[in-house]
Amino acid sequence: MNATLQEHLADGTTHTCYCWALTRRDGLTMGFTDHDRLIQFDGISFVPECGLSARALASTTGLSVNNTEALGVLQSDAISEADIDAGRYDGAQVTIWLVQWDQPEARLVRFAGTIGEITRSAGGFQAELRGLTDALNQPQGRSYLRECNAVLGDERCGFDMTDPGFSVTAPVQTVRGAHEFSFAAVTGFDEKWFEDGALEVLSGAGAGLRDVVKTDRHEGTGRVITLWQPIRALVQPGDTVRLTAGCNKRAATCRKKFSNFLNFRGFPDIPGDDWLVSVPRSNGNTSGGSRSR
Repeated sequence: MNATLQEHLADGTTHTCYCWALTRRDGLTMGFTDHDRLIQFDGISFVPECGLSARALASTTGLSVNNTEALGVLQSDAISEADIDAGRYDGAQVTIWLVQWDQPEARLVRFAGTIGEITRSAGGFQAELRGLTDALNQPQGRSYLRECNAVLGDERCGFDMTDPGFSVTAPVQTVRGAHEFSFAAVTGFDEKWFEDGALEVLSGAGAGLRDVVKTDRHEGTGRVITLWQPIRALVQPGDTVRLTAGCNKRAATCRKKFSNFLNFRGFPDIPGDDWLVSVPRSNGNTSGGSRSR
């Protein structure tokens, strides 16, 4: 604990408040406080009267989850309903401090974690805050599968996604139900080239949002991209998006499409269920050897 804050708390007559910073995945950081005036530190301005407050923190020992809840009123100049609907706050990082409001350098981190489930009702919202120990409850380890378990372009995959042959930026020509987009300027790529890849919105109301491509097909002289889930914000004709090539995690795709088989993280020759239930034979080739020959 900060020595100045500890001395202040020991005095018995305290003037403290809570400040919390919320950092979205697109990099935007917002500061809030339950004090009645603006507080600044770490380059963040913590705004009062924002309609946001936090319930008491629940701290536990061991690996159980520490959590709390943030309550707020939907305000267009702070946290808007449109941004919540668009998923901009999903997984956002949250840090909460106990602060001596007349001496902000005297402060203590009381909570650090991420936003979980968000629910809305009666013009307000309630967001679950998940502590850092929540990540320790996620399944770990590696699965032995025929398909690759790396993410295309990540450190384990090692493929350079900046290669111009595997991504393209283009304006949207038409929008059909927020999940299907047509393009006139996306040429030079085989049909299905972007399936299992991503569509990321670069401009307009949906800037920063992305989703996985379900189908990629030619239609006349143009191209139609369909997503698994609709973009949760308004995308209009003329908005710019980036399309990224997809990978279906199969060994043949890694070898032929990306020439990256040395980094393939699957086990293409692993025996299937038919091999597990097979019985010994007395005839045929029983000398062993590779199943690929």
